[in-house]
Amino acid sequence: MDLFHLTRALVDIDSTTPSEGSVADFIYQYIAPLVARHDGQLERQPVEPVRENIFASFGSPLVTLSTHMDTVPPFFPSREDETHIWGRGSCDAKGILAAMMKAAQALLEGGTRNFGLLFVVGEERNSAGALAAAKVPRGTRYIICGEPTENRLAVASKGVLRYEIIAHGRMAHSAYPQLGESAIEKLLDVLEELRRIPMPTDNLLGPSTLNIGILEGGRAPNVIPDFARAEILIRLVGDPSPLRQAVDRICTSRVDAKEVLCIPAVRVASLNGYPTTIAAFTTDFPAFGDAWGKPFLIGPGSIHVAHTSEERVIKQDLRDAVEIYTRLVRQCQAMT
Repeated sequence: MDLFHLTRALVDIDSTTPSEGSVADFIYQYIAPLVARHDGQLERQPVEPVRENIFASFGSPLVTLSTHMDTVPPFFPSREDETHIWGRGSCDAKGILAAMMKAAQALLEGGTRNFGLLFVVGEERNSAGALAAAKVPRGTRYIICGEPTENRLAVASKGVLRYEIIAHGRMAHSAYPQLGESAIEKLLDVLEELRRIPMPTDNLLGPSTLNIGILEGGRAPNVIPDFARAEILIRLVGDPSPLRQAVDRICTSRVDAKEVLCIPAVRVASLNGYPTTIAAFTTDFPAFGDAWGKPFLIGPGSIHVAHTSEERVIKQDLRDAVEIYTRLVRQCQAMT
């Protein structure tokens, strides 16, 4: 497959979190002949039942190209026009997957070894794949993480603080609301207070933001609801402690608030010869810790269309990304 056919083939496999099994199988089968031709190693890294990372290595890897296999819902298949490839995951991150696999092929054909490919599950939800990979490092000095940065090196990215909030009430006939207790109204009151938490700002990363991403509850229009649930996500730019304290203060004794995930905001190094940017989103590389080496963050596509019904990637950006990843691997090897 050429680069564009490979991108579309990946997009056309539904891999919304946590259903990455089919795309993992496709990647494994696609990489296997390359591994065999170039005396490499290919493995599936268990993460959870029926969920696996894919790792390929050629020689003793000093640098690893890595991105994620999962996408956000809803799934929709690919299409293309003269300038773009469209579809769920086209820029986040299946176009990146394709570019990294094509870069690996170009490196090997040019005689470059001692690098790896690591494709992980769960980035869109809880970094489960990256956290699992952090427990089985392979000695690499650098990890090049792929996310849509318009092919610019991101020198900083925001973190996340995510909560599940559950309210309990008492059912009653809606004609007699005094006999019940509305979990939905309780939850809405809490969410309104959470929205008024003063959000910190960082000179480089900008402001923290809060998103109410999931809101559900109730039984029927004529029943006072006994249950309601929300999930919120705060984009971190610094110390999460004050925000944790604010959430605890608002929620304690009123609703159950469970912290689901915390990934810190991070700053990373730039590299001469590459334009830079700031990522307002969160990535897997804080979950890797130091296990896979010093991180760089770069990839084709715009985050502004990721997670939308208009998700797409510019074809020329994909071509450029193959060259960027090829060059970056060689530069990182030269720095070791």
